[in-house]
Parts: sequence; structure tokens; C-alpha cells
Amino acid sequence: MPHGKTIDTHAHILSDETMRLIAKEAPAISPKITPIDDAFSVLEVAGVPYRPFPHGGWNLEKRLADMDFAGVDMQVLSNTPQTFLYNIDGSQNAAIAALQNDQIAATVKQHPDRFMGIATLPMQAPEKAAAELTRAMRTLGLKGAQIGSNVNGRNLDDPALEPLWAAANEYAAFIMIHPTQVAGADRLKSYYLGNLIGNPLDSTIAAASLVFGGVVTRFPRIRFLFVHGGGFVPYQFGRWIHGWAVRPEPQVHLKESPEAALKTLWFDTILHAPEPLEYLVASAGVSRVVLGSDYPYDMGTLECVRQVRALSISDADKDRILCGGPLALAGAAATVAA
Repeated sequence: MPHGKTIDTHAHILSDETMRLIAKEAPAISPKITPIDDAFSVLEVAGVPYRPFPHGGWNLEKRLADMDFAGVDMQVLSNTPQTFLYNIDGSQNAAIAALQNDQIAATVKQHPDRFMGIATLPMQAPEKAAAELTRAMRTLGLKGAQIGSNVNGRNLDDPALEPLWAAANEYAAFIMIHPTQVAGADRLKSYYLGNLIGNPLDSTIAAASLVFGGVVTRFPRIRFLFVHGGGFVPYQFGRWIHGWAVRPEPQVHLKESPEAALKTLWFDTILHAPEPLEYLVASAGVSRVVLGSDYPYDMGTLECVRQVRALSISDADKDRILCGGPLALAGAAATVAA
């Protein structure tokens, strides 16, 4: 049976040109790259360093070579979480988000057989975020947006975000939720726990806020993707359903069991071991699990396609995770004529 294209839904980019344009727009934020060796550098954004930042994050030739090695035919490009910039002035971030989105769209146009793209948004300014999502989808042809799991500590059910959800629903947007500014950071300083535990924890809080806040139910055309295997959501969904049934607090904004809303959420494959990935596919179903690599970060993997191919499921189900699901997730956000 012939296989369709393999499509990685979770891949980040910060090109040289994007860094140059951000530096011109906002010199105080100016991203800087300082080489460590031939493979890695230190990325500094607004004076905050991140290391190691692999060269494929900005070098397109290296990215394409890594995709070929991984067996990835296409990537859905999103900005680097370091450039969410929710803590700066909203108007300034709207300008920076727009230039990042223009550059992602330009890369897609340059290599339409290898890339699709999603936008970044100035989430601290919801009206501007809604406007930028509309521009990104209608004018640039992007498929939706990547947003953080919270906005400066405010959960995603915050009423101020309603304009964004309305726009995303109108255009059936693909919205990828990526952890940022994670909860419990004061207790996660050792052992890289801020990533190992904090990232899936904050994704879980984001999912719970969207489900119990009624956002998922009120805006049913949005496709919400939760990265890193969905945090703890696929493994605790029964607890959420039970809690709603026996407690009044989860029912404040959600007047029906969360079960239906939970069955609309999407998850990527980044779990790093076969047993949890097998469980995720079995519990969520192949129709809601999609290929992800978290390229180019060291907590991602170039083994993502091979990990799916090794699953104890049918070839048709593997192709759904590798191709059919990503196309449904991104393709559902059809480009709207301007």
C-alpha cells in the first residue's frame, strides 16, 4: 500500500531574516545567536538566553537535511516559543508577530512541497490577536496559530480572549497550544523539571481551562492541538469526567459532561517511548493523534516517523497519524479568500 506524505505538525523556526527584522523593529528584544560549536548555539531574546539552540532552528539547508533523515516530507512551521513575547507592549508584539508570520509565509511559498505554516499572535492584546489571526489566514494562507498555554499567568478561559476564539471559530483555525511560563516554576528549578514536568503540566492546565471554561464547547470549529502527547490529559480524562459528575465546581461553566469536549482535542506523538504512545493511540484514537517532532529542540526527536511506523497498529492507522490526521488538522483551516 502506498504511503501518503509524512507531515510533522510541531516544528519551530526562527530564521536569520526574522531575527534581523525583529532587531530592526525592537532593538531591545533583538534575537542574537552565539555559536557553541558546529551544531549548536545560544539563542538570546530580549536578553534571556536559551541553550542549546540547534542550527536547524534558523538554517533552512540543515532543516531540510534533518527532515530527510527523519523521513518527514513536510513540516507545519510555527515560531519559537522564545518569541511569544507576551510580556511586552501589545502593539509592539502585534508588529513583531506580523513580521514573524510574514516570514513563515515566505518560507512556505519558497518550499510549498515541504512546508505549511501557522501564525504567532500578540495574546496580551486579544483584539489585535484576533485581527492578526484573520490576516494570517486570509492574506498569508497560514492554517491557524500557535499560542502559549497561558498569557502572563492568565488561563485560556479568560473572558478577555473571547474575540480571538470567535475569529478562530469563524475560520475553523488549527490552534496549537504550546507550554510557556509554566506553573510551579519555583518548585521545578532542579533537574530540568521545568521542562520535564512543567511543560506537560501547563499544557494540562490549558486543556482543563478550555474544557471546563466551556471554550471548546462554545467554539466547536476550532481544532485544538496539545503538544508533547497532550500533557497529562489523555491519562486523567476519566478523573475529569468523574469530577464533573460529583462536584459542583467543574459545572460552573460546563453544563454537560466534559467527555464530549475531550473527544474533540488533538494530541501529537512526542512521548519518547513506545508504551505511552501505544496508550495514547488506543485511548484517543488514531483520528486525533498526529505526528510531531518538536524540531529543532533537544527535547524533540528525529525518530518521530520511525516511532509511528513501529506501532502495533495497521498500516492504514499509521498513515492516518503520519498524513491523514495532519492534513485534516491543518487543512480544516481552509484559506479564506480576501
